[in-house]
Amino acid sequence: MRIGLYPGTFDPVTLGHMDIIERATLFLDRLVIGVAINRDKGPLFSLEERVSMIETEVSALRERTGIEIVVHPFENLLIDCAHDVGASVIVRGLRAVADFEYEFQMVGMNRALDSSIETVFLMADARRQAIASKLVKEIARLGGDVVKFVPSRVNEQLRERFGPVNPR
Repeated sequence: MRIGLYPGTFDPVTLGHMDIIERATLFLDRLVIGVAINRDKGPLFSLEERVSMIETEVSALRERTGIEIVVHPFENLLIDCAHDVGASVIVRGLRAVADFEYEFQMVGMNRALDSSIETVFLMADARRQAIASKLVKEIARLGGDVVKFVPSRVNEQLRERFGPVNPR
């Protein structure tokens, strides 16, 4: 059984994340979405809210693909989380060259910790390459419309947090 782990803070989950999740189901039997607690990043949404967002967004994908998709919060080392969930593959999304440089370092460290776990990179869909959770939050905070960047339910949660979109 091919088990993959797709880790991130998902604060909030974006259409870019959903694209990577959907494409990962094409080559995995089970996908674990590891939601990092990562207190250092000071997330906008609580762990429970982020887990709930992802659960809501992947429910239709589970039904459509028949692939087991599990949402798993974690606070330990990524490689330890991979062991905990039985993953032999870590799935990472890449948007740009800058992402690759950071991810390249992470792969090297993870391979030094456990060379049996492979990392697979999926390039972001061209329409989704500019989407970053940090930018989405900033746009929403300043009253911008993020409907093109996040699932509709996530957009509603951002609007509840920050108020309505400013008219132009």
